Amino acid sequence: MTSAFRHIAAGLLLCVAMSVCAQEPDEKIYRLTGYQGKYHKLTEEGDTVTVLVLKQLTVYPPLKFKNRKQEEFYWRTVRDVKKTLPYAKLICETLIETYEYIETLPNKKDRENHLKRMETEVFEQYKPALKKFTRSQARLLVKLIQRETNQSGYDIIKAFLGSFRAGFWQAFGKLFGVSLKGKYEPLTDSNDAIIERVCVAVEQGAL
Repeated sequence: MTSAFRHIAAGLLLCVAMSVCAQEPDEKIYRLTGYQGKYHKLTEEGDTVTVLVLKQLTVYPPLKFKNRKQEEFYWRTVRDVKKTLPYAKLICETLIETYEYIETLPNKKDRENHLKRMETEVFEQYKPALKKFTRSQARLLVKLIQRETNQSGYDIIKAFLGSFRAGFWQAFGKLFGVSLKGKYEPLTDSNDAIIERVCVAVEQGAL
């Protein structure tokens, strides 16, 4: 795809987004498709054709703040999501890799020893960065972990390390005002809905 055509396609996409948002600005979230890449495919007739690979984009209605407090929350959320979302995604990837690895271990004792070592290593590796998080950022991280894994932080620890360790980290977190049992409900909670909107925008490179 030539550079000129990419600009035209981007312009068309923007026009479509603006038109659909103008129809019902307060009711719907639209999913559009954006350019991602291309490859060449050989047809049965021996012809080479260009195939465009498209990715899904989420387009929200224009955001209208009800008051200054909501606006401040939005921009604070933008800052905090950019800081915490990469860690939530990393945790999700680590959990998947860990689960796949411990399934290859021969017995329960080996699995438990591996998880204990991993707990220590992860804590030592990320402790310096996490110590710089504010309380609100720590709470947000817990929410985003649930967003990425569809499980609460408490349930994840319980599944891997058992109820005792999960209870310990829950109690430890609550000392600092952070509950590992916190829920992420973007469909029913207005603040979580804004968090989700910001997460999607960050993932799509719009923020």
